[in-house]
Amino acid sequence: MDAINLNIENTLNFINTEKLNLLMQEAQKALVTLEKGNGLGNDFLGWLNLPESIDYKEIYTGISELRSKVDTVVVVGIGGSYLGARAVISALSNSFVPTKPEILFAGNSLDENYHNDLFNYLQNRNFGIVVISKSGTTTEPAIAFRILKKMVESKYGIEEARSRIIAITDKERGALRKLADKEGYKSFIIADDIGGRFSVLSPVGLVPIALAGIDIAKILEGAKDMNRFTTSDKSIEDNIVIKYAAIRNLLYQRGKNIEILTSYSPKLFFLVEWWKQLYGESEGKGGKGIFPAGVINTTDLHSLGQYIQDGERMIFETVLDIKTEGARVAIPEVKDDLDNLNYLAGKDMHYVNRMAMQGTLLAHVEGGVPNIELSLSTLDEYSIGALLFFFEKACAVSGYVLGVNPFDQPGVEAYKSKMFELLGKPK
Repeated sequence: MDAINLNIENTLNFINTEKLNLLMQEAQKALVTLEKGNGLGNDFLGWLNLPESIDYKEIYTGISELRSKVDTVVVVGIGGSYLGARAVISALSNSFVPTKPEILFAGNSLDENYHNDLFNYLQNRNFGIVVISKSGTTTEPAIAFRILKKMVESKYGIEEARSRIIAITDKERGALRKLADKEGYKSFIIADDIGGRFSVLSPVGLVPIALAGIDIAKILEGAKDMNRFTTSDKSIEDNIVIKYAAIRNLLYQRGKNIEILTSYSPKLFFLVEWWKQLYGESEGKGGKGIFPAGVINTTDLHSLGQYIQDGERMIFETVLDIKTEGARVAIPEVKDDLDNLNYLAGKDMHYVNRMAMQGTLLAHVEGGVPNIELSLSTLDEYSIGALLFFFEKACAVSGYVLGVNPFDQPGVEAYKSKMFELLGKPK
């Protein structure tokens, strides 16, 4: 697939190629299991069919009224209910100019100062709400929505508020479904067979992304092509899902138990955050799993670069590279050259950034850090859609190779029970 390329050359000195070949065969079998739907967690495989089955026109129709009347939309959700949308919007929007409408996020923490700042900002905005929760009772978004609902009803009246709230929730069950039916909110369904971290290509992600003015049809096209090019009948050598799942599991077996997803574009900060949840929640169970970390370089080379280069050798990197330059920002020549940068005069920042990436990659490999290179031909809707689906599919395959259920998350309930006990929640 031209949009995305995977290169594992800078891992081969750290592994046994015979073992890699065996693991690639194992990963292919895991992909067959995923496709047949007879593996662990097979009741949560609805995401596999989303690129082909989702009706994006229905989404555009459903958001048209809200989009026409507001200048700001607050997306209320946590984890997979907001990270995917935020990742795509951040990646494909201007870094300094808000989308129209402006998309803001709430309910992804319990921090009072953040939410107080948000509520004060909304006083002078013409806003609506998209609330995303399967149950409607998850603590963080439920608290934020309770306050925001009161705000929008006080500002616009109860009747008008109903047209300014979109609910994305369960088809039949849960507190939010009951409220949406009672109030008559426009709603979209989170299917029973789609877990939160695999939901970005469902209405959970696509509704906020479409509200931001981003072409969701092209995102789905990229995902659809990625699915088509990575089926189990494709050559193992050419199947990037199989190759990525196999190499990361082999590195894990060699003691590399931390994977750092590295990008040289700040626009991809939230995509890295989305990836961290996807892999951390899918693989970290049963005393197993690669710990997913992330850095944005060259910024983090001035904070974590020393450790990555020279610290304990338990790390491997996956470097996310964008090959095509964006708007050209050339470096000027100056007469006095006090900063000694005239040797770069006439070159653009994209070129310098790529040389920083390549130099860092070489230094890290020499320092004992295997590097996987994942290249995007350009940063657009199609490539982002392909990338999202690649990571989802590879995550499922990798989890099966690891021997865990990639679709459950039993560990997240532990903190909740302790928190509810401290808060005095009725049993």
